[in-house]
Amino acid sequence: MNTRFKQNAKVFDIVITAVGGMVSVGVMLYAVFHFGLKESWPELVLNLFYIACLVMIWMYFFNRLDTQRFNYWCSVSVGITVLLRDILFAPRLAFYPLHLACLTLSVLLLCTLTFFYARKNWKSYTKRNLWAICIIDVIIAALYNLDICLEPADEYTNYLLTEIWIRPTITYGLVACFVTEAKKSSK
Repeated sequence: MNTRFKQNAKVFDIVITAVGGMVSVGVMLYAVFHFGLKESWPELVLNLFYIACLVMIWMYFFNRLDTQRFNYWCSVSVGITVLLRDILFAPRLAFYPLHLACLTLSVLLLCTLTFFYARKNWKSYTKRNLWAICIIDVIIAALYNLDICLEPADEYTNYLLTEIWIRPTITYGLVACFVTEAKKSSK
């Protein structure tokens, strides 16, 4: 099959992202079935958007999806997960300053994603701007991780630690694809 990327490092980035995302989504689907739909239906909704992103990454990797559609729909899917998980239905955190920081960064991430695709010439986006999306998402996940580690552990802890790192894994893959397109358009 003909793949979009020819450099081994880029192929490795995309494959690791997709495999890591699929394993994480698989663990969360197991959690949905383990804890029951009544208790964990929001995770199922989020996982549908994560699965959509992973499918689009694979389609893009194998040249089955053009760049503009890939950028648009992945940005929309990630934006919806930010809106649902971190803004509208934000989890209760033990420490209010962490909650406020996560909420602020989530709004910033959503604005960044909106600004990214709202631009008419999205290929002019710089690598620094693209990596800002991933870095903001990693900081949000790290703050959630810190809060989870500071709270007493229970049966949900391992699943929560898995769930908070799915989206940063996916945004890393998306940014890796976007950076490649930014390089192509600048040549």
